[in-house]
Amino acid sequence: MTSPSAPLSPDLPLRVSTLELFFDLVFVFTITQLTSLLGHHFTVAEAGQVLLIFGLLWWMYGGYAWLTNTRTPSGAPERLLLLLGMAGFLIIGLSIPGAFGTGGDHGEDGVALGLGYLLVVLVHGGLYLRVNPNIWRILPFNLTSPVLVIIAGLTAAPTVYVLWAAALAIQVLGPVFVRLGGRFDIQPAHFVERHGALLIVAFGESVADVGIGAEHQRVTIALAVSAALGLALTAALWWTFFGTGDDDRAEEAMTTADPELRPRLALGGYFYAYIPMLLGIVAMAAGLRAAIGHPAATLPSGPAVALAGGVTLFLAGDVAFRRVLRIGPARYRAAAAAVALAAWPVALAASAAAAIGLLTAVVAAALAAEGLAAGHATVEA
Repeated sequence: MTSPSAPLSPDLPLRVSTLELFFDLVFVFTITQLTSLLGHHFTVAEAGQVLLIFGLLWWMYGGYAWLTNTRTPSGAPERLLLLLGMAGFLIIGLSIPGAFGTGGDHGEDGVALGLGYLLVVLVHGGLYLRVNPNIWRILPFNLTSPVLVIIAGLTAAPTVYVLWAAALAIQVLGPVFVRLGGRFDIQPAHFVERHGALLIVAFGESVADVGIGAEHQRVTIALAVSAALGLALTAALWWTFFGTGDDDRAEEAMTTADPELRPRLALGGYFYAYIPMLLGIVAMAAGLRAAIGHPAATLPSGPAVALAGGVTLFLAGDVAFRRVLRIGPARYRAAAAAVALAAWPVALAASAAAAIGLLTAVVAAALAAEGLAAGHATVEA
């Protein structure tokens, strides 16, 4: 363990490495696959599948982020093992479309997904044991989960959903039974930069979905405007987090916190609060993919809910993030989340382009109101 007054080890990460960014690109491929899964039919069943798969993947992504936050992967053996873990995530991503079966059959790729996940867990556990033996307290939870997923791959609905839910619950509830404070160190600057970079890559994938939605369409003025509005909506969410300095204030809050409290802040802010933020990007991207190619048409109920619900989820996650780290007021963002959710019927009645424009305006208005309020408070002070 590292005390605040001890000299920094040369193995402690100061900046996010290029290998970590490479790792994030592979992980975001799984996010892209979830967007495609949700955008296929926009059913309740597929939404549930996205939640279950994302929950497990996000837990292990967090595990790798904590791992590289403890020690920079600078040696060849560590780098090769990290690349092996990336291969596990790649196998998972390739297996996502066929992970759940239909019509009473089990998914044709469910076992492959479980084996890929087992590989991810084994590599993570092996690497972490080299730097912090306290991972043994979490490892039993991590190992049980992929076993359940493999069994689920041989099982048809509805039992498959029960097994997946159990696999997710085992991992999410692990920190409830295992005290993390004092056993795991967090290097704030690296931790914040790593998660911020992931968010940027996820935003980039949502812009790629705008392009996918415009495939095989003539580039008319209506299509160009619709695509620009899609970019504007993504940019508005980017501005919500990065343009207002939340990332900088979060780093400051983590740095000034007691080292024993940092793991709890990391879990609350960068694991739990990030869940609705990333799921919001997935849902919004699925809605944009369906909307961009038909800017003058009204959206079906599924894409309309995904579009408005995605913005709502991201804002709700940002509200939770701010409250966990105590880095700023959240009332305007909370109000915008509620308004965005209430706006989904507009997407059913108005054009797709109008719906995207309305959601962009809701986010922009909340940020403007927040900025004015902050300005008034500064003047009064």
